[in-house]
Amino acid sequence: MSVQERKQRERAERERLIVATARELAEQQGWDAVTTRRLAERIEYSQPVLYSHFRGKREIIGAVALEGATEMAAAMRAATRTTDDPRTRVAALARSYLDFAARNPAVYDALFQLDGGLAFAQEETPEPLKDAFAALLESLGEVAGDGVHPGLFTEVFWAALHGVATLTRARRLPPEDTERRVELLVDRLAVL
Repeated sequence: MSVQERKQRERAERERLIVATARELAEQQGWDAVTTRRLAERIEYSQPVLYSHFRGKREIIGAVALEGATEMAAAMRAATRTTDDPRTRVAALARSYLDFAARNPAVYDALFQLDGGLAFAQEETPEPLKDAFAALLESLGEVAGDGVHPGLFTEVFWAALHGVATLTRARRLPPEDTERRVELLVDRLAVL
């Protein structure tokens, strides 16, 4: 291995460490606890080293969001892969989405609540974000109904899931009714 390859590998490892540490700290204590100073202390590198990877917290949030989008897409695809029945697949997709949001609140915030400097719904949208939307569209597009644009239907269904996830986490909706909400979304929105 050349010196250049070794340096690139070490740089990538440091970057993964920064993102993993930021994510861990955010999940434990919230995003307010994530500062470049605290991250530098935790990973045992100087702040200038951290800044050589990310210009600041905003870019770190964006990196966590991209990692989270990849994980969310994989979770949704895994949940929907087990059945050919459209209703069962859409319900599994909804549960998977809500489970991901509940199990990873800081990552979910990085994706959808905080400014990570990422473009959504644009040509320059990063591939992991496009793929997470594609994971939704794969199951939802087929149940949009005649004359309904599959992408628009997916956006509306996603918005409903986001509302349920956000309002449940904020204790505006009782969590014990989440399954009933999923059933309503599937039964009332999807054309099965």
